[in-house]
Amino acid sequence: MAFKVRASKYRHVFANEPNKGFWDGVKLTKSAWDSNWVTASSKWVCMAWDTAGGGAVGVLNAKNPTKLEPTQVPLIAGHKGAVLDLEFDPFSDNLLATCSEDCTAKIWNIPDDGFKGQITESVQTLKGHKRKVGCVKWHPVAQNVLATAAQDYEVVVWDVETGDQKFKAEGHTAIIQSLDWNYNGSLLVSNAKDKMARVVDPRQQSIVHSVESHVGVKGGRAIWLGKNDLFLTVGFGKNAMREFKIFDLKNMSQELVCTNLDTSAGIIMPFYDEDSDLLFLAGKGDGAIRYYEIVPGSPAAQIAEPVSAFKSNDPTAAACCLPRRSCDVNVNEIIRLYKVTKNRVLPLQFQVPRKSDLFQDDLFPDCRGDEPALSKEAWFGGENATPKLKSLAGGFQAKQGGAANFKKVDDTEKELTPAQLKKENETLNKRVAYLEAEIAKKDAHIADLEAKLAAK
Repeated sequence: MAFKVRASKYRHVFANEPNKGFWDGVKLTKSAWDSNWVTASSKWVCMAWDTAGGGAVGVLNAKNPTKLEPTQVPLIAGHKGAVLDLEFDPFSDNLLATCSEDCTAKIWNIPDDGFKGQITESVQTLKGHKRKVGCVKWHPVAQNVLATAAQDYEVVVWDVETGDQKFKAEGHTAIIQSLDWNYNGSLLVSNAKDKMARVVDPRQQSIVHSVESHVGVKGGRAIWLGKNDLFLTVGFGKNAMREFKIFDLKNMSQELVCTNLDTSAGIIMPFYDEDSDLLFLAGKGDGAIRYYEIVPGSPAAQIAEPVSAFKSNDPTAAACCLPRRSCDVNVNEIIRLYKVTKNRVLPLQFQVPRKSDLFQDDLFPDCRGDEPALSKEAWFGGENATPKLKSLAGGFQAKQGGAANFKKVDDTEKELTPAQLKKENETLNKRVAYLEAEIAKKDAHIADLEAKLAAK
C-alpha cells in the first residue's frame, strides 16, 4: 500500500525483526476469546499460556530473551478457568492483574528475583461478576484501582487492596469486548458485541455517551487517543472491510474519521503512544503492523496521517506495548511492541534514526512515571489529576516503593454443616418444584396455542 507522507519527524520510524534476542518455544493459549493475550513491564513479559484446562500465565524474564523449555517456564496457575485478559500495574513492574472464565479477577505479585515452578496463591481475588470476566484495566492515575468488564454486561471498579467493589456501571446490552481509561482516569470507553461504543463515567455509575462503532459482526476494540478528548474504534464495516473510526467526545453525532484498511479477516489490536501521537495497528494473522500519526485539530481528512508499516512474513497472534519510560533512549526507541507469533515473542523496537548520539528531547518529552498522582481514596471521592511526569534524560530510574497492603478476601469454599446442607437442599428442592410448575404451565399454553392453530 503506497502512503503519501507529510513532513514529520516520525516519517522514518523503523523496526527491524530481530534475528536474535527473542523468546523461542512459547505456548500461547488457544482460547477463542478476543484479547491481546500478552502484557509487559520493564522486568517481565507475561502471556496467557496453553495448558490442560487453561488458567495459566507464563512468566518470561524481560532482560533474558532465550530459547525456552516449555516445561520449565514459571507459571501463574491459580484460576479455575482459562485466563481471558491480563495487564501489569502501571505503578509496579511486579503486580499483575488477570481475569478468567471462572468469573473472577486476581492480583499477583511476582517476586523481584522471579520464581520457579508455579504460583497458585494470588495476593487478592476480586469476586462479584456473575459470568466470565473478559477485560481488566488498571487506573492510569490512582494506585490500586482496577476496572473489569464481564459477560454479565457490567463494568465494575475495584479497590484491589481490600477487594471491595466501589462502583458498578450497568446499561450494556451485549458482551463487552474492550475497556480503556482516558488520560486522567475520569472516564472509560468500551466496545461491545452489539456494535456500540460507550463512554462510561464509573463514579456516576452511568453511561454518558453511546455511538454505533462498526456494523460488522466480528470483534472490535475502543481506545482513548492519549491526552485528547478523542477515542478510536477498530472493527469491520460493510463488505467485511477492516476499518477504524475516530470520535470526538465534544461532538458524538458523527465520527471525525472513518478509514478503510483492507479485507483481511484478523481482528485489529490498536496501540497508542500518547507522547509521539503515533497509532499502531496490529492485526491478528497479519505480518504487517501499520502506524499513523494522529494530528488533533487538523481537518478531518488529515487527523490520521499514514506514516509507514512494519512488514513480516510471520503472522501476529498476540501483541502488547511496553510503557514509554522503559524504552531505550540511547537508540531513540520511542515505542516497543512485543509481537507473539506461533511460538516466538519478538521485541520490535521502533526507532527514529538520528545522527547525533545526544539525548533527543524533542523525541522524549517528560512521560508518565511510576508514581500515582492520586490516592485511591481521593479518586473514589471525586478528585481528578493528570499523571505525574518524569524526564527520560539519562534513563528512567524506577522508584523504590513498598508493597501494597492487601487485605486478602477469603475465596475458599467452606464446608457446610449437616444442618446447612439440609437447609440448602430444601431451598433447591423448592426452586426445582417451582421451575417444573412454570414449565408445565408453558407446555400447557403451547399445547393450547397449537390446538387453536390446528382448528383454524
